[in-house]
Amino acid sequence: MASRRSGGRSARRAMREDRVQVGKPFLERKLEPVEVLDEEGLKQIEANAEIILSEIGIAFQDFPEALDLWRAAGAEVQGELVKFPPGLCRSLVQNSAPSEFTQTARNPSRSVHIGGKSTVFAPNYGSPFITDLDNGRRYATLEDFENVVKLTYQLPYLHHSGGTVVEPVDIAVNKRHLDMVYSHLKYSDKPLMGSVTAPERAVDSIELCRLAFGGDLEDRTVLTNLINASSPLRWDATMLGAAKVYAEHNQACIISPFILAGAMSPVTVAGLAAQALAEALSGMAFCQLVRPGAPVIFGTFASSMSMATGAPTFGTPEGGLAIYVMAALARRVGVPFRSGGMLTSSKSPDAQAAYESLATLLPTMQAGVHFVLHAAGWIEGGLALSYEKLILDADQLGMMEVYANGVDMSENGQALDAFRTNTHGDHFLGNAHTLENFESAFYRSTTADSNSYEQWTDEGKLTSAQRANATWKQMLSDYNEPDLDEDADQAMREYVARRKDEEPDEIG
Repeated sequence: MASRRSGGRSARRAMREDRVQVGKPFLERKLEPVEVLDEEGLKQIEANAEIILSEIGIAFQDFPEALDLWRAAGAEVQGELVKFPPGLCRSLVQNSAPSEFTQTARNPSRSVHIGGKSTVFAPNYGSPFITDLDNGRRYATLEDFENVVKLTYQLPYLHHSGGTVVEPVDIAVNKRHLDMVYSHLKYSDKPLMGSVTAPERAVDSIELCRLAFGGDLEDRTVLTNLINASSPLRWDATMLGAAKVYAEHNQACIISPFILAGAMSPVTVAGLAAQALAEALSGMAFCQLVRPGAPVIFGTFASSMSMATGAPTFGTPEGGLAIYVMAALARRVGVPFRSGGMLTSSKSPDAQAAYESLATLLPTMQAGVHFVLHAAGWIEGGLALSYEKLILDADQLGMMEVYANGVDMSENGQALDAFRTNTHGDHFLGNAHTLENFESAFYRSTTADSNSYEQWTDEGKLTSAQRANATWKQMLSDYNEPDLDEDADQAMREYVARRKDEEPDEIG
């Protein structure tokens, strides 16, 4: 009997896994965004942002070309400080930047729509450390980077391959971007992000994509990238230089102030929102001066900090409120919005990680965020990626797809036939309507254990993290590369080798 039960469980598990591998290229929301501020409140924040732009100004450091562009556009330039006539930045963005666009993937069936009713989930970004149950916390390597790309490729509810999913610190700092972009193009065919750590690295990202996509990009947007403001109220030359390269080539810039309230902005949500709006408008408008019509994504990364220790905090109500407010402001500007994710300060995939992550993810979904970075794997305030949390988070993203679809009010959803054919007092398990909807009735988690205590005990008393540990190892064992043209692959490898030979290693 036990053997038959085990075989049945294995068959059901295989059936579930086969089904979830067929994922949609992006999530389409049917639920309307939740608003936490009324019209008067939003207008007040917009007015405050205009005061910041026109009276206080934004610094554009060590980038004379940006100052020349702003001077020609009618702004007041005082050294490196730019003060903008009221409404200038907003009008540049609203009159030029697209409200929606498609990021084309190497596999066209995986291309994502950014804006409108869509939501795109991308994995962790930027962590120097990686952790798992077997080896603990350590510096990430190129092998770890490739592993995360391979796992993300196989996880159906992660729509985007991401960018610097971890920092491969075993590669020279001035050369690792070549390996990272190549790995995304080699081991996945989902959309990807380019490097922003220097303008020439942005050029390398574009050139590798040209080779992978078969030559001229033909004005297609195939890359997103993350351009962070040096908050408060400042842009640096590195970010401006990378943004200029991408905008010139019609690649999408996520213009994203990175704000820990209390340190990089005032402590209040309204103060943070006014500053983030001013910074984002100035960055998006700069891209339009470089190339009118260049796609941009209004981004914000906003969280709080401990007033006692100075440590960043995540999953707080203030951070959730900031997501709602900034999403509403982005809708009023008329461009796609990036924020949210699965953020936590926890050092392991434990209860704190689950609570804080969900406290960020639900506002992300309810606010109608279009591009979600750090949607899976983030741990330790972003300093590390957890292999186990990557798997657990991705399962939660699958639940969000069901959530976003809202309530089915079709004839089948209303289920009147089930009532008409069911005997009073009898359960619905054998009803024809139940049998017809058996496979798709409810979301079936690939990581949760809903079995009895006795069965859980018999199967080893595994925690969710332990189950996820086995899952990611099996996924790497089962991984198969997507198709890639051999000539394109050879051309990319030659490009990487040539660029690496052109300069000595930088250690940093």
